[in-house]
Amino acid sequence: MKDILGRLDETKRRWLGEVVRFGIVGITATLIQYLVYWVCLRWFSPGLSLTVGYVVSFLYNFYASTHFTFRVKANARHGAGFLLSHGVNYLLQMLTLQFFLWLGVGEQWAPIPMFAICVPVNFLLVRYFLKR
Repeated sequence: MKDILGRLDETKRRWLGEVVRFGIVGITATLIQYLVYWVCLRWFSPGLSLTVGYVVSFLYNFYASTHFTFRVKANARHGAGFLLSHGVNYLLQMLTLQFFLWLGVGEQWAPIPMFAICVPVNFLLVRYFLKR
């Protein structure tokens, strides 16, 4: 692995580092969101449970994305871009969750295929807004 990284130019190495760090933060944020979703399903609808989980995950994700993943200063501009990208991602998650529920996927499991679609889209959106 070290030999492979040694052959990459600095730009590619930086981008690969971002992808790996995004994966760590993304997996953690997704697990937080899914855990909160599961707990909230006891009292709320899937849509409200997704929203509560999303808000909790969003707060963690903003801090971790700015400080760890992309290593940029958390400021109003980055916050606005992050909020905009996550607003789009939230709508995409809500639509895909409802789609998978409509297909008959159980409430507990419908977020799994939803995450498979939304996480890569979110990476591209967040990277665009935090790195421009």
